[in-house]
Amino acid sequence: MAEEVIGERGDIAVIGGGAWGTALGAMRARDGEPVRLYARDGETVRAVNARHENPRYLAGTALPPSLRATDDLGAALEGARIALLVLPAQALRLAARELKPHLEPGAALVLCSKGIERDTGLFASAVVEAELPGHPVAVLSGPSFASDVAAGLPTAVTLAAQSSPVADALARRLAAPAFRIYAGDDVLGVEAGGSLKNVLAIAAGACAGLGLGASALAALVTRGFVELRRLGEALGARPDTLLGLSGLGDLVLTCSGAQSRNFSYGLALGRGEDTGRLKLAEGVYSAAIAARLAREHGIEAPIIEAVAAILEDGLPAAGAMRALLARPLKREFE
Repeated sequence: MAEEVIGERGDIAVIGGGAWGTALGAMRARDGEPVRLYARDGETVRAVNARHENPRYLAGTALPPSLRATDDLGAALEGARIALLVLPAQALRLAARELKPHLEPGAALVLCSKGIERDTGLFASAVVEAELPGHPVAVLSGPSFASDVAAGLPTAVTLAAQSSPVADALARRLAAPAFRIYAGDDVLGVEAGGSLKNVLAIAAGACAGLGLGASALAALVTRGFVELRRLGEALGARPDTLLGLSGLGDLVLTCSGAQSRNFSYGLALGRGEDTGRLKLAEGVYSAAIAARLAREHGIEAPIIEAVAAILEDGLPAAGAMRALLARPLKREFE
């Protein structure tokens, strides 16, 4: 199985023509390897093929000529032994059903987006395994901005699959000189870290938007990681995974500034701005289900609860922050 998923040059399809999908396709195509990018938007397809750019999502970044885009799902997946699925978590189930008739038998599916399906509370791997049985499934996550990866700047991420040989094979096949991949088998841990950090990044952005200062932001991110670790472990994640690139590493990057969609969303909330103009932030959909999971597992998660209250109940960000500060004092590690 492991050797079967390695494939040959030109066997990679990227499903999703947004910033991250385009960046991953460009990363693999940079050495001249042909990579197919599926995008629904016809203008994106034309721009990638004719001008080697994606002005809608990665303006100003030159893309390799060997990255070719199409709006034909069958053409994108024809002969592909590896499909990188770069799709929003809330759209993944329907997309999987659309993919099914076009996938090569046994093709490996690498999930490159982060989130929890709101209706079911399932992570992406469980959704895809249910909809597309018979395909090895892996998850790719870690501290990585699309613009950095598209520009060929050094990046390190984690790729996990239930089968260690499959994870190792995919990591070797997908890595590039400036894109280092660490393989692992803790799929749930990688998904938990990647999903929960989105919620905490919204809180970090709100803290910055309220002008509470760098000290408050550092405290919030640190205490947020405590919640991520406790809830992640309660869900079955391994502690070392949560301390790695896909947990702590991704949290640090996502809470570092407005290049993060989730941080930007929180920033707008803190400033009282209209969030309707902003790009999709997966943490918006994951907050309520993360808060519910914390309650179900008896995990105290006041920051996650505060984000859910802001998004679901309309609690003003300033009120949420005041409530956090007003909580009773306690020992740090209780």
